[in-house]
Amino acid sequence: MTSPANQVERRVGQRFPYLLSVSFRQSSNSIDGVGFTQDLSSRGVFFFTDAPLTEGSEIELTLRMPSEITLGESMPVRCRGRILRVVRPSSPFASGSSRPETKIGVAVRIERYEYLADSESSATARVSTLHPRHDEDQPGAQSCARPILS
Repeated sequence: MTSPANQVERRVGQRFPYLLSVSFRQSSNSIDGVGFTQDLSSRGVFFFTDAPLTEGSEIELTLRMPSEITLGESMPVRCRGRILRVVRPSSPFASGSSRPETKIGVAVRIERYEYLADSESSATARVSTLHPRHDEDQPGAQSCARPILS
């Protein structure tokens, strides 16, 4: 009788399953592209793309980080990190599809964050100043603090 192999969980932060758009730049190969996330945490992200990214290289990602990770409001961030793993499709065709599967999976360890100006919320703030708000329209108090995620 054999026992199943024990695997050590190396993730530091809780992963959240989010389907978010992401843009990226891999400076070593001058590759710019877009993709979509499968899941993310405060320390890492797994996303899919068509771009031929290279394992071990540095990458810059831009996406809108959800409130579950920022512990405040959802906000746009630019993350810098390193590609830990690139997962190529095991089959050229997705199961049951006649089209070739071109997306690769990319696991990135996030090393630094930079919060970006939220032009969407500033535009909303400018428009909202034109219209008086009533107390019943005010949402509950929300934290404006933006935690530093490292």
